[in-house]
Amino acid sequence: MLISWNMLNDIISIPASLEEVAERLTLTGCEVESIEYPCRQLKDVRIALIEKLEKHPEKDLLFVAAVNDGIGTAVVVTAAPNLSAGDRVPYGRPGAVLADGSVLGTRSFGSVESQGMLLSAEELGVPEAADEFGILRLSPDAPVGEDAKKWLGLDDAVLDLSITPNRGDLLSLLGVAREVYALFPGTEWKNDPAQTPAPAEPKEWPSEFRGITLEDDGCRKYCLGLATGLVPGVSPLRVRIALSFLGMRPISNMVDATNLAMLTLGQPTHAFDAGRLAAPEITVRPAVQGETIRTLDGKSHSLQDTDLLITSGGNPIGIAGVMGGENSEILPETRSVYIESASFDAIRVSRTSRRLGINSEAAFRYARTVDSALAEIALNYIANLLKEWGSAQSAYVIRSASSERKDQVTVSITGKMLQKILLTGDLDEASQILQRLGLKEIAAEEGKRTFNVPSWRPDITIEEDLLEEVGRIRGYNETMEPRLPQVLYGRGDIGSVTRLKGDIRRTLLSRGYVELVNYSFLSPSFVKLLRLPENDRRARPLELANPLSGEQSVMRTILLPGLLRSAEQTSLAGWKSPVMVFELGRVFLPLEEGGHEEIERIAGLVYGGRDPRLPYGPQEADDLFSLKGDILALAGSRHVSLQFVQGEEPFGHGGQTAGIEKDGRKVGYLLRLKPSIERELDCAPLYAFELDLEPFEKDVLPSFRESSQFPPVYRDISLFVPSESPMEDVVRHMREEAGELLRNVRLFDIYVGKGVPEGHRSLAFSLAYQRDDKTLTDSEVDGVHACVRKKLEALGYILR
Repeated sequence: MLISWNMLNDIISIPASLEEVAERLTLTGCEVESIEYPCRQLKDVRIALIEKLEKHPEKDLLFVAAVNDGIGTAVVVTAAPNLSAGDRVPYGRPGAVLADGSVLGTRSFGSVESQGMLLSAEELGVPEAADEFGILRLSPDAPVGEDAKKWLGLDDAVLDLSITPNRGDLLSLLGVAREVYALFPGTEWKNDPAQTPAPAEPKEWPSEFRGITLEDDGCRKYCLGLATGLVPGVSPLRVRIALSFLGMRPISNMVDATNLAMLTLGQPTHAFDAGRLAAPEITVRPAVQGETIRTLDGKSHSLQDTDLLITSGGNPIGIAGVMGGENSEILPETRSVYIESASFDAIRVSRTSRRLGINSEAAFRYARTVDSALAEIALNYIANLLKEWGSAQSAYVIRSASSERKDQVTVSITGKMLQKILLTGDLDEASQILQRLGLKEIAAEEGKRTFNVPSWRPDITIEEDLLEEVGRIRGYNETMEPRLPQVLYGRGDIGSVTRLKGDIRRTLLSRGYVELVNYSFLSPSFVKLLRLPENDRRARPLELANPLSGEQSVMRTILLPGLLRSAEQTSLAGWKSPVMVFELGRVFLPLEEGGHEEIERIAGLVYGGRDPRLPYGPQEADDLFSLKGDILALAGSRHVSLQFVQGEEPFGHGGQTAGIEKDGRKVGYLLRLKPSIERELDCAPLYAFELDLEPFEKDVLPSFRESSQFPPVYRDISLFVPSESPMEDVVRHMREEAGELLRNVRLFDIYVGKGVPEGHRSLAFSLAYQRDDKTLTDSEVDGVHACVRKKLEALGYILR
C-alpha cells in the first residue's frame, strides 16, 4: 500500500517528521517497508513564462524561446512543437539537476546558445503525468519564479506500507491518517475526507431510472450516483502526478476521480457509461454457471454460480468488486455516467478474484472488508472533484439499496485486565487512546469503560482487542518496564511427538538422508502419476475451497509425490549424484462415512543419480535392501519390531514391493517405483518407503538380563521354501516348536537355481540352542532339533 506524505499532510497536521511517523507505524503493526523519494535528485527547476517564441534562424525543426523564470530572461532552444508565447513551463537554468541526475548546462545550436532546458514530464521524473507530447505546459495560474518541484508536488515522499489482512481500513489515506492521529496526540485534522459534504440541494435524475435490485446477500449495500455532461479530458496536473506516485496510471478525469476516491477513502468505485447499458436499471445477482463476461482488460472469463455480477437488462456489466465489463467502458464520446459505490462480501470477492486471476486494486480492498458507511461518502467526494475540475454535472440524488443490518458493536474494557496484561490500571488514559482511534465511550463505571466500535474497525469485537489497541498505541517498548518471568515449577517439555520426530530426523540424517519440507497441497495429477485406482481412497483427495493455484488445489493423501517432484526437479537442474531425501508430514485421507482423518507419516526416497561411474563398482549403489536396512535402523532406534511381507502397490515394481507390518497390521510399504513412472520422471532407479508414525510413538525401553554362562549349541537346517513364503514365517514356526531353548536363528544362505524345485528357493539357517542353568547335551539338542525338522516337514517344507 503506497501512501503520499504530502497528501497525508493535506488531511492532518502532523507534529513529527516523516522518519518518526514511519517508525511509530512500524512499531504498532503497520510496517513501513520502504520510503521512496521519486524525484529526489530534481533541483533548481523553476516555473517560467515564455515571453517570445520564434523559429530557429538556421534549423527548421527547432524554436528559440525567450523565457522569464523570475530571476531574469534567458534564451532556450527547444524542439517541442506544442509551445506558444504565453505558456508557463518548468525551466532549468545551467546547473539545474534533472530527475535522472543529469546536470544542465549551456549548449550551442548553430548561432544560438541555449541556456538550460524547458522540461518535459519525463525529464521531471513523472512521464505518466504528461497529457501531450512535448514540454509539460502548466496551468495559467502557475506562479512564475516559484520552485516547480514544490509547486507540482514533486518533493513528495512515498511510504510503502505492509497492511495485515485484518486492517482493511488502513488501505487508504484516511485510514492511515486516523492511525497517525491516534499515535501523535498533537495531531489535528485539517481536511477530513470522511466529512465530505453532500450537494446542498441534490437534483432528481433527468432521465428514467427503474431502480436497483439486490438478489444476493453478497451485496450488503449498493449506491449509484449520476454524472451528466461529462467533458472528456484529463485531471489536473497535480492529481496526475500524485496518482503516478501511488502506482496508478492517469487515464481521464472521470477515471482519475474514482481512483483518487479509492486511494483517499479506501472505497472502490466504478463508472459505467449510462448510454451503453441495456436498460436503465441495475441488478446485483449471482452468475449462472458457465456464464461469460469480457472485462476491461480485454479478457473473457467463464463464471461460476458463486461469483457475483452487476447486470443491466439481464446483461452482465461487471464482476462485483473485481472488474467492470468492457461493454460499459467509458469512451471519449461518453456524456452520462453511472458511478457505482457498494459493499460486497469479502470472501466472495476474494475467491472470484483469485480464481479468475484478476488482482485489481478494488478486489484487494474488498477482500479485506470495506466499510459500508463509505459508499455514499465516496460518491459525494467524486461529485465534488468533478465539480471542482469543471468536468461534469454531478449534484444529483444518490440512488441506493441495502440488505445490511446495522448492529452497533459494543465492547468493554476493565482496569483489572489492563493491569494484568499491560501492567497499568489507568482507564482514563486507555479511554483517551481509544477515543482518538475513533471509538466512542458510552458508559463509565467503577473499573470498567464501554465503547461503541466504529464501522471501519470490524476487527475489534472483544476486550482483548481493546487491550491490544491500548498497548500498541502506548508503545510496548517504552511504556512497559521489563521484568523477569514468575518462577516456573517443574521443567518444560517439548512433548513426546516432537521428541519422536527429532529422534527420527537424527537417525535418518546420520544415514545420509536430507530432510525436505513440502506443501500439504498437491496437484490432482498425482493420482494419475501414481496409477491409483478409483477404489483406492488415496485417489480421492480433499479439494481446497480456496486453492492458491491449480497445482496446489487438493490435500495430499500420500507423501511420495512431493519427494518425487523434488527428485525430478533436482535431476533437471543438472544434479548427477545420488539423492537421499525424507519428509515428516501429515496426510489427509477421506473416510467412507464422511469427513477425513489426518495421519502423521515418515517417507523416504532414494535416487541413484545420473553418473554411473562408481569407484568400487555397482555394489556401492543403493538398492531395495539398503532402504530396508535404513528402516530397520529407524525401528531399532525406537526399539520397535517391524515385519516385511510381500506386498503390492499401484505404483510399485511388481517384483520389488514389500508391505511393512507391525503386529500383523500394515503400517507402510517399501518398493521400487514402476519402470513406467521412472521413465515419466526421467529418473531411474527410484526406491521409496512410507510409514505411519504411530508405531514409533510408544516409548519401548530395552529389557536387560544376565547373559548365560553356558555356551550355545549350534545346528543347521536347510530346506526348500515356496518362493512366495516369507522367511519370517519359517523362523516363527521354528521358534514355536523349539520354545525357550532356541535363542537365535540366523539365515546364512539363499539359493535359487539348479537343483531347486520350480517355484521354490533354498534357505539355510543356523540355530543356536542354549540354557541359562546348565550346558545342553547333544542328545537334548538333537531331540528338540528333530522336533523342529518334523514340524517343518509337516507344514509342507522340503528338508534337505
